[in-house]
Amino acid sequence: MCIVYVETTTKNDPPAKKRYPSDVEDAEWTFVLPYLVLMSLEAKQRKHELREIFNAVRYVVRTGVAWRYLPDSFPPWAAVYQQWHRWIAAGVFEDIVDDLRELLRVKAGKEKQPTAVIYDAQTLQGTIESGERAGFDGYKMKRGSKVHIAVDTLGYLLALVVTPADKQERQQVAELSRQVQDVTGQNVSLAWVDQGYTGEATADAAKEQGIELVVVKLPQAKKGFVLLPRRWVVERSFAWKSRFRRLVRDYERLAETLAAFHYLAFACIMLTSLLGTTLWSA
Repeated sequence: MCIVYVETTTKNDPPAKKRYPSDVEDAEWTFVLPYLVLMSLEAKQRKHELREIFNAVRYVVRTGVAWRYLPDSFPPWAAVYQQWHRWIAAGVFEDIVDDLRELLRVKAGKEKQPTAVIYDAQTLQGTIESGERAGFDGYKMKRGSKVHIAVDTLGYLLALVVTPADKQERQQVAELSRQVQDVTGQNVSLAWVDQGYTGEATADAAKEQGIELVVVKLPQAKKGFVLLPRRWVVERSFAWKSRFRRLVRDYERLAETLAAFHYLAFACIMLTSLLGTTLWSA
């Protein structure tokens, strides 16, 4: 982990005025700026303030607004859209989430890298934009995409895979496990999962990456809501991201864009946890 803080304000500078609840706080901006600067802030070709572009992207993921419907107070939507995809190509949001997770774990009195994780998946209803890559989830009775995630025991994102909704959870264990070990330096040895991950082949796929799968089963006589050991953590993570309206359905033509919006949402959530800022209300 390598974090470089850039001083963007002085003690005498007034706080930046927020026009929208989703606008980035000064402390948050100081943290994320080094990740977002892909060229010099004084570059001649830069026509718009980078902070305003970042505010616009946060506005999109929080409100779910279409790019062309961005308010005029932001830079032109095309400029925001282009910079957004430059950030995606550079992997900046994955880097932000990885560093924030380490800092939050240390803040909570844990080691930087987890030894145990939780896997789960969520099916998102598709739209016209995402229809070409959609699949039908017969269990949820939805046509769309499935977002497979791995989180640590605090609920912070480690890995993510987007597939058509007809792809089963157990089929993504190998890729999730590979990503988890890549970002943790082969530190994870245990993953809690639900009954959708049963099967010898699934266990072997995880074992190849040095991870043991532990299936948390529902009580045989289930009545009403049951809080499952360990697995409630990932359900809470899904609840966190549900506050971001761009993520309630799959509005993206590309799976990579949907994944990037998830990393951006978790970056926003984790920034508020680390810095004590306010996660904007509904």
